[in-house]
Amino acid sequence: MAEFFLTLPDPLPHTFAVLFPPKPNACNRVVITGAGIITAFGSGWGKNADSFRLGKSAFRPVTLFDVSRQRVKTAAEIDLPELPKTLLSARHVRRAERAAKFLLHAAHEAWHQARWIPSENLPIVLGTTSGGMSLGQDYFRQATATPKAHRHQAARVVYYQAQRQALDLADAFGFSGPITLIANACASGANAIGHGWELVRTGQAERVLAGGYDALSQLVFSGFDSLQALSPTRCRPFDANRDGLALGEGAAIMALETLQTAEARGAEILGEIVGYGAATDCHHLTQPHPLGDAALASMNAAVSSANLCSEQIGYINAHGTGTPLNDSAEAAAINRFAGEHRRNLPVSSTKSGIGHLLGAAGAVEAVVCLMALREQWLPPSRLDSADAACEFPIVRTPTPAKLEYALTNSFGFGGANASLILRRAG
Repeated sequence: MAEFFLTLPDPLPHTFAVLFPPKPNACNRVVITGAGIITAFGSGWGKNADSFRLGKSAFRPVTLFDVSRQRVKTAAEIDLPELPKTLLSARHVRRAERAAKFLLHAAHEAWHQARWIPSENLPIVLGTTSGGMSLGQDYFRQATATPKAHRHQAARVVYYQAQRQALDLADAFGFSGPITLIANACASGANAIGHGWELVRTGQAERVLAGGYDALSQLVFSGFDSLQALSPTRCRPFDANRDGLALGEGAAIMALETLQTAEARGAEILGEIVGYGAATDCHHLTQPHPLGDAALASMNAAVSSANLCSEQIGYINAHGTGTPLNDSAEAAAINRFAGEHRRNLPVSSTKSGIGHLLGAAGAVEAVVCLMALREQWLPPSRLDSADAACEFPIVRTPTPAKLEYALTNSFGFGGANASLILRRAG
């Protein structure tokens, strides 16, 4: 495993710490040969690309659990399609939790797109925050309602564990290898892809499956609602009158490998990951620094690792939750990051269409950037009136574009900040 070290500016501001990956003498170029996605827009690249390009909305009344006592009653819920055929038994699939099934859908698309075959020593890096949560809820409900009834409880204990879902993924496609699970709040999915990129870039693995997954659960939904963090109207990132976030669910997986191995086997290259940066905001447990210091550090670390400058970034997929504090801090960070370039740097948040996917958000939004680069368009945000703090253009309508590089931000509670940079193939 690569060793990471802290680099802090002088003098120490006591507000953030930046993780810079080591820069070995020779780095592999890391390309994407498979990308799988499932959101409330549907399963697969085609349905999602069309919906993101047009800026559609997938919110609807929640049906998965009782929301009659909640302030907010809508979310971007998935109509879960039948799972594609894998090596898992039908019984095993029936026992799998909702989030695990999202993971299998996304991985199936990425695996077959990459045309990988079963092998040993294929690492998996996954990010999640509440994967398996519904099993924990079901266990608690049964344990309190009928404490002497134990039917299904053992399976819930086993399948609740995050490593079980990762092991199921390996079993489904017949490979084995080390498993890394990252639970770093809403940056988890981006951290997972960034860590997978680092493994391939530094030669620790020729290929890696990396991504994120999460499903709606009553505990998480009611928790955000009780904090009054959910929007009682609609999610409008960077809107002057925004009033909260909206929740969704989904998964995205990328098949990452070295450019050399991809070219040697004649694989179709969808895009390339060229940069990754992470920073920890020590300002407050749930509130970002008002000037976006750690967000800025994360973006700067990403462009530094990519040997780029901010002027080369053609689009930013913002974290953009729609909460008053997040959006203002991120806007300040983007303004500072882009400098004079900010007036011409398009920004949008796709959370206005599918909600905040928590641990899956960073991975899904990385795939959205890949779609935008591959098909040359900008995904619009849904808002009424842009906040004056945004000194950059917000994409509000379907827009064709000529893009070479795109950056995606993912920030989370506890001060987690992560930024990925993707490059167009070719």
